[in-house]
Amino acid sequence: MFCSFSKPRCFLIRAVLKRSMKGALLIANALFALVVGETCDSRHEELVLSLNKRLLRSTEGQNSLPDPSVHIALRLSPHHNLIAESKYLNLLKSTLHDEIESSLNKGEHVIGQLALYILALRASCHDVNTLSLTVNQSQERLLTQLKWQLEEEKAHISTKQHPATSYYQYSLGILALCVSRVKVNPHVTKKLLHAVDRGLINQGKTPSTDAFAMVGLALQCLKDVGTPVQDEAQLDRALTAIKEKLLESQRTDGHLGNEFSTGLAVQALEALGSPVDDCSAPMKALRAEARKGSYGRSAVLSQILPALQRTTYLQLRGKECRKEDDSLVVEVEPTVGPTSILSTTVPVQVEVVRLGNVTTTFLIDVPFGSSLLDALMLLQDSQKGFTFEVESSRWGPVLRSVNGEQAQQSKRRYWHLSSEGTALSQGVKDYKIETAQKIAIRNTGY
Repeated sequence: MFCSFSKPRCFLIRAVLKRSMKGALLIANALFALVVGETCDSRHEELVLSLNKRLLRSTEGQNSLPDPSVHIALRLSPHHNLIAESKYLNLLKSTLHDEIESSLNKGEHVIGQLALYILALRASCHDVNTLSLTVNQSQERLLTQLKWQLEEEKAHISTKQHPATSYYQYSLGILALCVSRVKVNPHVTKKLLHAVDRGLINQGKTPSTDAFAMVGLALQCLKDVGTPVQDEAQLDRALTAIKEKLLESQRTDGHLGNEFSTGLAVQALEALGSPVDDCSAPMKALRAEARKGSYGRSAVLSQILPALQRTTYLQLRGKECRKEDDSLVVEVEPTVGPTSILSTTVPVQVEVVRLGNVTTTFLIDVPFGSSLLDALMLLQDSQKGFTFEVESSRWGPVLRSVNGEQAQQSKRRYWHLSSEGTALSQGVKDYKIETAQKIAIRNTGY
């Protein structure tokens, strides 16, 4: 060989060649990734922009309580309509602010709503310390009220072994303090870490993907900012366990948990160091559902949009509201002409299971494509022995009572809905009936 007479020279030439080959390989990989990214879904950005506009449109002429998660999603987006966002922020600071204050004076638990309100304020770089709540004739800042709410929840966990609300809301409270650069009591964090260790982050007996995602976001925020915890190793174990749970929750269709938990789960994986790229199965599943129109509710869309844009709630901590794009325009929504009404009806069996496993069964034919809410209203109007009431929530109407029996969150109970034994992932107003089926409504504890 030409380098055999000089070993040092030979080694040098080999090193240069090796480095050149490695560089060429890196360039080839980068070009391949670029090509794949471009051909993965050429209309990804178009879809995201349309969803961004739809979410912004939902803030206009709103009669219901404004949703802070909608404002957060709009503010995390790179495209803005600053006038519309400012109007919505003012609505949050008036209507939602008063609602939270009223709920606290009634002794109700609103930790999740209060936390989202604080995150929405932070999303607009609003000084949270300028706002306060008057509870029992005592005025305190929002962050102080949130810290008190977390302390109450911590005490409830100590005595009852679970929060008064849920670990999802408990984590939201921790996240809001962390994003606001407020120290979190190590004992508050300890309760959450203990819940992860003991497998308590569930909805009933089923692991909750949404809850795991929110717990992961909260704990990752604490780790990122170096918040002191009693056991660093326990924090690392919890983050690893949550990441594994989220990855294990992926279904064959690509969704993490279900269609409506995937957005938050993608956010959490992004924050936990396992980013979900645009060509991944979960992203493809999100785009497919979005194009089918599955995310009609603004509350659901507010969790989908950040995921599709690869942003997370953790980015609110360092957000600066300067030199923002102000090009987002809400177009007039096209008017849909009248459609023919199908006369086809679908037989449905409705089974109500009350406390003590007292079961009552009803049979009814409902028009094809009816919502479950419409079906229940038709059942109530046409047959004796069935009554129900709903209450509003940011996810739409939820069942409050069936046949005079209530399932209250304060008593850690809810009406569990299923079709043919499979839990419904949509609410009563969004779930459509298109095939014959058995709907079960069960008073369930968690």
